[in-house]
Parts: sequence; structure tokens; C-alpha cells
Amino acid sequence: MVIATRITQILGIKHPIVQGGMTHVGRAELASAVSNAGALGIITALTQPTPEALRQEIRRTRDMTDKPFGVNLTILPAIKPPPYMEYAKVIVEERVPVVETAGNNPREFVRMFKDAGLTTIHKAVAVKHAISAQKMGVDILSIDGFECAGHPGEDDIPGLILLNKAAQKLETPFIASGGFADGRGLVAALALGAQGINMGTRFMCTEEAPIHRNIKEAIVEADEKSTALLYRPFRNTARVFKNEVAIEVNRREANPDVKFDDIKELVAGTRGRQSYITGDKDYGVWSAGLAVGLINDIPTCEELVNRITADAENIIRNDLAKLVQ
Repeated sequence: MVIATRITQILGIKHPIVQGGMTHVGRAELASAVSNAGALGIITALTQPTPEALRQEIRRTRDMTDKPFGVNLTILPAIKPPPYMEYAKVIVEERVPVVETAGNNPREFVRMFKDAGLTTIHKAVAVKHAISAQKMGVDILSIDGFECAGHPGEDDIPGLILLNKAAQKLETPFIASGGFADGRGLVAALALGAQGINMGTRFMCTEEAPIHRNIKEAIVEADEKSTALLYRPFRNTARVFKNEVAIEVNRREANPDVKFDDIKELVAGTRGRQSYITGDKDYGVWSAGLAVGLINDIPTCEELVNRITADAENIIRNDLAKLVQ
């Protein structure tokens, strides 16, 4: 038995599971392992320093899997923005099967990807944003609840409500993101109207994830209270692992007159990247979702995907079926 949904059909994958496009984590080693396990692996465009480096990472991924995989392109405002269009052109030129957009309005990029025949996913933290993307013609939506790592938006709507609302309002199939790590979560997402799940933090804690083992062990040791919300005074909320740096940032942010310059040196992206490389979990801020409270081991991607789908199938076939008389 396999769980077949609109997502597995559209993406050409065996299992309705998508790997999150995580900065500094979504690289060829992880994406190929996830795809080889029958889910959809995703490499992160902006992890690569240049568009040409992304081209090489795409080709490296292709050398490691013959299964479908995707590229995440997150479009955010910046004083000196990356060359988003150049990254997008590489994605098109390399004929990547799937592309996921996130961040700002992706209209021009979605049109470009659709014209090239690529399957498009857009990540949204609010149903109204998902409806806008639906009008653009994206193939799949990814709905991020408040539980997610990274940027959950400013509305603080958890998945239990957000996914239910999305099912009422959307015609485009969607996957559920934020707080998913096991078979129970997959079944819950399907019951709420999603066609699959997106997991970021859970895939960070696998053998193939290209980050230091100390970080993975910190996730295993963590519980559901081990994340922190940063940047709330600036209305750019981010959920990260609650380490010494995050606690200090929150302390400074408690000042009603706080300015971003007051925390800038603590939250520099280079520091977070160093944590992944050196294993010093307290050196910089790094993303983690509430799913840390559900993670108890460091399996291979194949072991994880097989476990999640087997547990979900057992719950659907046995536990839930017994309730209907």
C-alpha cells in the first residue's frame, strides 16, 4: 500500500512528502537522498553564492539521483538583493523538474517557470496570499503554519486552523508545512485537506543532512519549548532554535526602543552558517521549528520516509478504520 494523492501524481513521487528548502542545508547530498527515498528533495538556490554555482549544484544533484527534485527560490527585499532573475534563468536552463518560490510576490517568476513547463510550488503563510498565488496559476501551494521554522508571518495562526481554512478556500492542491515529523502528522495533514507534508527540521536531523552532527544531536535533545521567536518588534518574525544567542536577542528586543542595529551582529547569517559547520550550537542563530519536540533520532532519509509512510498507512488502515462502524 502507498498513500497516493494529487501531490504524488503531479510531482511524480512515491510518497506525499516534500523536503523544506533550507538555507545552508538544502544541498545536493540531502536533496538527492530525500528523492531517492521516494519523496521530493529540494536544493536551495540562495545557499549557492552565484547563479553558476547553483547550476553546478543542480548538476551534482542529478548525478546523485534520477528521481524528481526541486529548487527553492526565496525572494525577499534587501538593501542589495541577490540576482534573483539570474538564479531563475539557471533553473529554467537546467530544466529542473520542480521549482518552489517563497517570500515576495512571485508573479514574474511563476510566469517564467510555467512558460518553461516547470511544475511550480509557492509557499504561503496566509490563505489570502495562497489565493493570490492560485490566481497566478501555480500547480501546488505549500501552507506554512505558525509552528514552522524560518518566517511564519505575523498572524500567528497554527496549522490546525490554517490548513482547515485553506481546504475551504483553495482549489489548488496544497501541502502542509510546520510541525510535521512523523506518521501521525502526515495523517492529520491529510485529514485537514492537505495532499502531503513539507518537513524541514525533521530532515535536518538525518544522516545525509550536510550539517555538523552536534547540531543534529541538539535537535534530538530538544523539546517543544526549544525554539524562540526573533524580530517580532520589526514585524519580520523568525522561529529559530533557542540557544544562547537567541535568548540574548530576545533580551535586547524587550527594550521598547530597540533598533535592528542593536542585534545585527548577533543574527548575522555568517554566524548561523558557522554553527552548521563547526557544531557550536550557540555561536549563531539557526532555524528550527516546533517539530524539534517530536524528533528523537538521526535516521537516514530512506529510513525516515519509510517509517513515516508505514506509520501513516497503519493509522489509516487500522486505528482510524476501527472508528467507523
